[in-house]
Amino acid sequence: MSSQSSHYRITIQGHLDQHWSEWFDNMTITNVANGEAILCGPLPDQAALHGVLIKIRDLGLPLLAVATVATKETQNKQS
Repeated sequence: MSSQSSHYRITIQGHLDQHWSEWFDNMTITNVANGEAILCGPLPDQAALHGVLIKIRDLGLPLLAVATVATKETQNKQS
């Protein structure tokens, strides 16, 4: 089992102000024109991911997608 964090891309319906970034474990928030917000960033483990998903649920925000994102580090390991 790896001790390195994984990078995630979480898409929700609705826009978020940047001040929510700290509450969402310092994930980067990008609001897109179609009314969605994308949270991106590293999370140390599955428990942290579940914590972010619970916060999304508690705010009543519709969850659209969750995906892991390949980083340069993970791509180099696969080479």
